[in-house]
Amino acid sequence: MERSEAYGFSAAISGAFLFSCLLFSALNREQRAPYMDEAFHVPQAQAYCEGLFQQWDPMITTLPGLYLMSVGIVKPAIWLFGWSGSVVCSTGMLRFINLLFSVGNFYLLYLLLCKIHHKNKTVSGFQRILSTLTLAMFPTLYFFTFLYYTDTGSVFFTLFAYLMCLYGNHKTSALLGFCGFMFRQTNIIWTIFCGGSVVAQKLSEAWKTELQKKKEERISAMKGSFSELIKVLQFLTEYIMSFKNLVTLIVLTWPYILLVIVFFAFVVINGGIVVGDRSSHEACFHIPQLMLIAISLFLVWKFTYVHKYLIGDNRHYTFYVWRKVFQRHDLVKYIFVPAYIFAGWSLADSLKSKSIFWNLIYFVCVFAVTVPQKLLEFRYFILPFLIYRLNIPVPPLSRLLLELTLYVVVNAVTFHLFLNKTFQWPNSEEIQRFMW
Repeated sequence: MERSEAYGFSAAISGAFLFSCLLFSALNREQRAPYMDEAFHVPQAQAYCEGLFQQWDPMITTLPGLYLMSVGIVKPAIWLFGWSGSVVCSTGMLRFINLLFSVGNFYLLYLLLCKIHHKNKTVSGFQRILSTLTLAMFPTLYFFTFLYYTDTGSVFFTLFAYLMCLYGNHKTSALLGFCGFMFRQTNIIWTIFCGGSVVAQKLSEAWKTELQKKKEERISAMKGSFSELIKVLQFLTEYIMSFKNLVTLIVLTWPYILLVIVFFAFVVINGGIVVGDRSSHEACFHIPQLMLIAISLFLVWKFTYVHKYLIGDNRHYTFYVWRKVFQRHDLVKYIFVPAYIFAGWSLADSLKSKSIFWNLIYFVCVFAVTVPQKLLEFRYFILPFLIYRLNIPVPPLSRLLLELTLYVVVNAVTFHLFLNKTFQWPNSEEIQRFMW
C-alpha cells in the first residue's frame, strides 16, 4: 500500500467510524429498549454475561456465537475498568459490539478488494478505497450494524474466512468458517464456497492445460456455446473420476471437508439445521426464477410461498413490497419473470472474468443459501451480494460515486423512517418502527 493510499484509507475508515458512532448515539437515545429480534438476543447475551450458560430462549433459532463473542469482548471491560455487569451487558453496549465488527468488515472488504484485483494495475488506490466505503455503506448491512443482530458478526467471520482462503491459509479459513457457522448455520454454505473456490482454481488450471494440449482456443473463449459446455462437463466428469485428482482435491480442502462433516453431525444430532423455534424457519423449494421463461413461470406458479411473518408484520419493508406490489393482482408475480431472467443474465455476464468453474460453485451456493428460505428478508442476501460485488471488475469512479450516493440516500431514508416515523399497534402501547 502506497503512503497516499494508506492515508486515504485511514481517513475513510476513521471518518466512517466517527459518523457511525454519531448515528449510533442518536439511535440509542431514541430506542433504548431491545427492538424486534433484540428482545430475544439481548436477554440471552445478558444471561451469558451472568454465567448462566445453561439458560436458552427456545425462540432463538441460531447458535450462540454472537453471545459467546459478546461475553468475550465485554467481560474484560469489567476487570479493566471496574464496570458492573449491568453496564457492560446493557442493550447499548451489546449493540456497540456490532459497531466494532463493522470496522473489521470495512478493513476486510478493503483487503479482499486488494487481493482479488491485485493483478489489475489500472485500478487506483482511490478506487479501492471508494469501493470499500461503498460496500461498507450497503444499506441492509449498514442498518443492522446498529442493532444487536447476528448479521454484522456473521459477515465479519465469513469475509475473514474468504480472505484466508484466498491467501491459502485453509485451516485458518475453516476455523473462521466455524465461527461464522456459530453465528448463523447457513454460513456453512460459504465455507463450502471457500473450499469450492479452491477446487475451481485447480479445475481451471487443469482445463487450461487440456486446451493447450489439444491446441484449442484459450479458456476465456470457452463460454457461451452449448457444445463447449458439453466439453466442459465431459472434462469435469473425467477429472473427478480420476482417483489421483480426487486425492489431490481432498488434500487441498480437507479443513473444509472436516467442517462440513461437523455440520452434518450437528444436523443429525439436532434433528435439523434450526435450533429453537423451527415452525417459523421451515425449509422449502422457494425459487421464483430460473434462466428459462417457461420453467420460471411454472416455478412461480407452484413454488411461491408466503411466510406468516411476511403478511403479519407491518414493520418490515417486505410486508409493503408484498402487499403493495405482488398482491395487487394474481398476474403481477408472473409479470416480473422477464426481469428475473434479465437480472440473472446480468449477474452472470458481470462475472464473466471469473472461470466457468468459479461461477458454477458461486451460483450453486447462492441457490443453496436463498432458495430453501421460506421467509423473505433482505438481509439474507447480504453475503451473496458482497461476494458477487467483490468479484466483479472494480467499477469506474463515476459509477462508484453514483452507487455510493444511492446507498447514502437509501440509508438516510431508512434511518429517518426508523427514528422519526414511529407508530403503534391498536392492541399495544409499545412504539413500532419501520425497518428492513
